[in-house]
Amino acid sequence: MNILQDFPSEEELLQKHKPDTYPGSYKVNNHLHTPYSFSAFDNISQIFRMAEEENISALGINDFYTTAGYEEFYQLGAEHQIFPLFNVEFIGLLKDFQEKDMRINDPKNPGRAYFTGKGLTYPLSLSEENARKLSTLKKHSGEQVKKMVARANAFFQKLNLPINIDFEEIKQKYARELVRERHIATAIQDKLSKAAGSEEEMKSLLQKMYEGKEPKADLSDKAALQNEIRSNLLKKGGKAFVPEDENAFLNLEQIKDIIIDAGGIPCYPVLLDNEKGEYTDFEGDWSTMLGELKGLNVGCIELIPGRNSHEIMNDFVRFFNEQNFIITFGTEHNTPALKPLTVTCRNNVPLGKELEQISFEGAAVIAAHQYKKVRGEEGFLSASNEPKLKARDEFISLGKAVMAEFLTK
Repeated sequence: MNILQDFPSEEELLQKHKPDTYPGSYKVNNHLHTPYSFSAFDNISQIFRMAEEENISALGINDFYTTAGYEEFYQLGAEHQIFPLFNVEFIGLLKDFQEKDMRINDPKNPGRAYFTGKGLTYPLSLSEENARKLSTLKKHSGEQVKKMVARANAFFQKLNLPINIDFEEIKQKYARELVRERHIATAIQDKLSKAAGSEEEMKSLLQKMYEGKEPKADLSDKAALQNEIRSNLLKKGGKAFVPEDENAFLNLEQIKDIIIDAGGIPCYPVLLDNEKGEYTDFEGDWSTMLGELKGLNVGCIELIPGRNSHEIMNDFVRFFNEQNFIITFGTEHNTPALKPLTVTCRNNVPLGKELEQISFEGAAVIAAHQYKKVRGEEGFLSASNEPKLKARDEFISLGKAVMAEFLTK
């Protein structure tokens, strides 16, 4: 059961939690992967312990294709008095963009699109058809990973490398729900470490696996080494690379349908600028991008500011904030690197008060949406599934009160 079901009415909450009874904003991280997909964390408890240390008041779980971590995430949120935001992430394929060789928010794959759902209803309920689609997605993902494991082992055997990896062992040891490419890299790294008697031998084994190319990653930096293994072995051009089956992808309308069926808000994850100041084709013109998103009935965007310039982030967020979009921030933590949960821009530049406030307000809208949906009411989407952009301020006020009530329980 979700405690929001027993919360006071909207009118009572707004009367009880007036703006002067809580801080102007709370620290929020609304995009975190957990061990149920792949993440830097050993377990979900670790996330909440870190959040307490960093004075973060709201966290969003955001795993690929799965909501299996929701129950644990909710229980820990209640225990630590940190508001839980329930999200999910998909990778879709837009064939019209692919045919035009246009990149959306995957800089290396035209037509490939990451897409998230925010504020899904907990406990989750899905139609039989959409539950089947999710199950099929996970099945296809598992089949691809099994093929990569087999190719990796064949390559290791050909090179007489003293390692062998096993899909079931990887699943049991490193994964909770989905076995992903990063889990394979982790397993290879661990096997190599055990096979090597010294640092020099480790470098020699890596160089052999890289077919003569000298390893550059610091061997003491697990995250860097795993990324190097992935790049050399598991990515396109690598000996264990297996291309993804097009049947493993849903299109955008199918993804949105699952999100809405689960009670969530469709959300576009923005890549924005890279270190060279470059943008994808879809994101290069913000006005055109805005029109495209509105045409798709998408009124929510999210960013991972750690990869963006603070100056560009400021300008971009102001542009979409003026259009009444929901805007949320997160850190992902979907690599082995265990960094702080506090959201910052590239080079650890702090968000600043304006961006922090917008981040909090975005989380508040989602909190209000979760509150309304779990009580059987219409949330931030209308009956025709259009985002209620004109009602954003009302949702912000309600969401602040909902979060304040949760944090004082």
